[in-house]
Amino acid sequence: MIKSTDLDPDFKYEISREPGGENIKKCFNCTGCTVGCPVTEIDKTYNPRMILRKAILGMRKEVLSDESLWLCASCYICYERCPQDVKITEVIGAIRAIAQREAKAGKIKLTNHKPLFDHLFIDSVKKNGKWYEAGVSGTFMLKTKGIGGAIGYAPMGLELWKKGKLSILPHTIKGKGEIKRIFEGVEK
Repeated sequence: MIKSTDLDPDFKYEISREPGGENIKKCFNCTGCTVGCPVTEIDKTYNPRMILRKAILGMRKEVLSDESLWLCASCYICYERCPQDVKITEVIGAIRAIAQREAKAGKIKLTNHKPLFDHLFIDSVKKNGKWYEAGVSGTFMLKTKGIGGAIGYAPMGLELWKKGKLSILPHTIKGKGEIKRIFEGVEK
């Protein structure tokens, strides 16, 4: 049951002020985004239309703590099918940004590990100019599964290394400084 006292009528405006969330208020819940979504083929509980509907209604707590928020594959099929030019993938990205800020401030708890992976990935690109697979994957496993869980993946990592598919040390690229400056510019 939805209680009107639990709703945040300004939530949709907060989302619309986030980069990528500008068009959320155009959504009229036609279901085009959900019908075309390949993630819904794998996980029937994933429903981008429902995420947007709850956000527009002001169901802030439910939206920010919804595990399915992190399932979007960013394929943009929903955007292609949206008659209102909502850019659902970007709206979900805007909602994720709010959720991450709220979690960092201690207002909500995120249980999904995707934000951690994204953070490790971006840090790796900042540092190396590209992502360092072994470093990101190893750190992610340590932080999410502990030492025992990470060791469990060692045989697979060894096989990938033997086949030349995984490097133990990070590769460096030309223009690493330029990439770092791009990140610094974006973060300002």
